[in-house]
Amino acid sequence: MSGVEDLRAEPTPLEGCWRLRMRQAGDERGVVREFYRRSALTALGIGVPERLAQVNATVSGHGALRGIHAEAVTKLVMLAWGSAVAVIVDLRPDAPTAGRPVAFEMHPGDGLLLAAGLGNSFQTTSPDGSLYLYAFDEEWRPGMPGRAATPLDPALADAGIRWPIPVDPDDRSRISAKDAAAPTIAECLAL
Repeated sequence: MSGVEDLRAEPTPLEGCWRLRMRQAGDERGVVREFYRRSALTALGIGVPERLAQVNATVSGHGALRGIHAEAVTKLVMLAWGSAVAVIVDLRPDAPTAGRPVAFEMHPGDGLLLAAGLGNSFQTTSPDGSLYLYAFDEEWRPGMPGRAATPLDPALADAGIRWPIPVDPDDRSRISAKDAAAPTIAECLAL
């Protein structure tokens, strides 16, 4: 990539979920990507947190599947390296789109801004793994409010969403025991 690509944002079918293409500048040395610029998002009419309180980086191997996690915080996620398929599920019981999943192919510089209650999950599709960044408007703490559903829920396939790489629920290199044993989306919404 050579030159500058400005931030782009588009709404998705889920209220409070924005698909982002982060601002980036490239030359012969490589690329610099902005992860977060509050003024740029605000100028696009997107409500953003006043502050970000914590940033995590997740390195995941080929085929690894994470999620569906919906903490009661606003999240900004971006794929920094590799490729992945992200699936966002509305885990807000009273939302008009409760239970609805939406899938996105993710490449470096692609991001999502997620309102509290939207569940984030992803599977790494690049052979060399991926680096997925998360920023939260509150620090994570044990027992914080939120919901989690299994990314192996057959309801995803019923909605036309299939993980690109098959996952054995007992293979810990692909999925954690906690994620595999989480409730289904319907069970999660009924809690």
